[in-house]
Amino acid sequence: MSDPFDQFKFDPVAIKARYDAERDKRLKMRPDGEAQYQRMEGAFEHYAIDTFMPVKAREPQQRNVEVLIAGGGFAGLLAAGRLRDQGIDDLLIIERAGDFGGTWYWNRYPGATCDVESYIYLPMLEETGTVPSAKYVKSPEILEHVRTLARHYDLYSRALHHTVATEAKWDEDFSRWIVTTDRGDEICAKYLILASGHYRLPKLPTLEGMETFKGHSFHTSRWDYDYTGGDCDGNLTKLEDKVVGIIGTGATAIQCVPPLGEAAKHLYVFQRTPSSVDFRGNRPTDVDWFKSLKPGWQRERMDNFMMAIAGAAEVDLVDDGWTRSIHQYMQRSAAAKMTREELGRYSLMANYALMEDVRKRVDELVVDPSDREALKPWYDWLCKRPCFHDQYLQTFNRPNVTLVDTEGRGVERLTEDGIVANGKEYKVDCLIYASGFEVAAYEQGTPFPISGLGGLDLADKWKDGATTLHGLHVHGFPNFFQLTSRGSAQSSNFTHPYEGIATHIAYILRQAKDRGAEMVEVTAEAEAEWVRHHEELSVVTQKTWAECTPSYFNQEGKVTSRMLRDGTYGGGVLGLLDVLAAWRAQGDLKGLKFTSKAKAG
Repeated sequence: MSDPFDQFKFDPVAIKARYDAERDKRLKMRPDGEAQYQRMEGAFEHYAIDTFMPVKAREPQQRNVEVLIAGGGFAGLLAAGRLRDQGIDDLLIIERAGDFGGTWYWNRYPGATCDVESYIYLPMLEETGTVPSAKYVKSPEILEHVRTLARHYDLYSRALHHTVATEAKWDEDFSRWIVTTDRGDEICAKYLILASGHYRLPKLPTLEGMETFKGHSFHTSRWDYDYTGGDCDGNLTKLEDKVVGIIGTGATAIQCVPPLGEAAKHLYVFQRTPSSVDFRGNRPTDVDWFKSLKPGWQRERMDNFMMAIAGAAEVDLVDDGWTRSIHQYMQRSAAAKMTREELGRYSLMANYALMEDVRKRVDELVVDPSDREALKPWYDWLCKRPCFHDQYLQTFNRPNVTLVDTEGRGVERLTEDGIVANGKEYKVDCLIYASGFEVAAYEQGTPFPISGLGGLDLADKWKDGATTLHGLHVHGFPNFFQLTSRGSAQSSNFTHPYEGIATHIAYILRQAKDRGAEMVEVTAEAEAEWVRHHEELSVVTQKTWAECTPSYFNQEGKVTSRMLRDGTYGGGVLGLLDVLAAWRAQGDLKGLKFTSKAKAG
């Protein structure tokens, strides 16, 4: 058998040096880290207005429920659905948007599509009998599936939309959570589930002159179709006489830049760091194939996706841009029967090779030499979220599209009618912020003040990073569960861990109900043991982020010790789900303390 290392026709030392140089340049240019972004508050709160569904006036409510779920995206829907599967029906969901969907309620920009295949991304396809129209479906279809889930579990009658929790306090006398909202509601709940997901709040860049810009502007999560015309499919006909500028070249811009380039009189794309953009190859669903799948296929396919990305799958069921290259490279390593040391070196080379292929694709598709070089990503594959699109790169071949590469510096400031970058002003009629969302894992504090036993504030407890059991329970906060990415497992397929964690939470609440328990608490010992385990496994992840180019994955290059606790569980999604399954199978509910009604009173 030939040496599998012979296939790599590049100098890894030179590639690593280029990666380091690009990272260091960006860190030097933007030492402000996450401070380069701001929330839609104060002078910029108008950017956060729900333009899709007007807020309807209603009277404040006083409610008593068994379970209150804060968040109505996929995380909250899965939590509610699995609770109802367990016969726990007395629940209420509060959600800031006008409908369910979370990120997919807000992301309705032209071209918005899931970038993980719909067969594994859209949860509960088997339960609802839903057949996605394509391997990757667009946002209207995703939002309709969200609504299907809500109707399937009768959640509309159990929800308060356009409602945001403002505070949650544990009442020790009554063993209940008292939650207030921005609509004047007071909700008394036995259990509180924080289901704020991964991308919670949209963010804006912090730029001089934003208040004085007189042109039209909006964030991609509040797309203004009244101004642009068109819909998710494009056809932005009202832009034919408009000069448009878009700030950002991440996953959102990759999808909306092509329809903008097709429609605008001229489009300026302002880039700080290029994304990795590989082939997507979307295609309609073969309905006969879909209907031939055996029960349990979706969980099997979800698991296989994670194994293929890790290079551990014998067969790649998903076979897409996320899995294909890694799977092929790692199959060769398995055939060669490498030692652990050889496998580590081979994995690094495979990562380099994958990104070499991405850069070669830029050369193949982009005409202008300077644009080609500017669009090439110089970092490891997972340092930024990989993107997949079949029109993005070609858009820069249009004569009406200009790439403004700031080489890591970013836009400098705004004027009354333009954008200044690289010392030059670009006059625009419309400015679009494609600056993404805050990542919940690195959020300062908590989504709203949460105080537990003795008035302990959760943000204070977590000032040095999240401390939990399994990423779900917090000592000192009875009957509280979190279903977020903070200190928990995380995947490019976000709904996968949410599904497993929601199932686990529902199991615990069912156990508490069957035992007549009033309170469920994690012990200090169990929490401390899990934190040690989590930190030990996450050290490698922290080292990886420190070597990456700045992005929201690594707090814009500000890698701190907090990331060990707040960041991804080092054992991966399948590792965490295995831990939870084994914990349930053990049957003794180790680490949790159940207090009966008699004792709690």
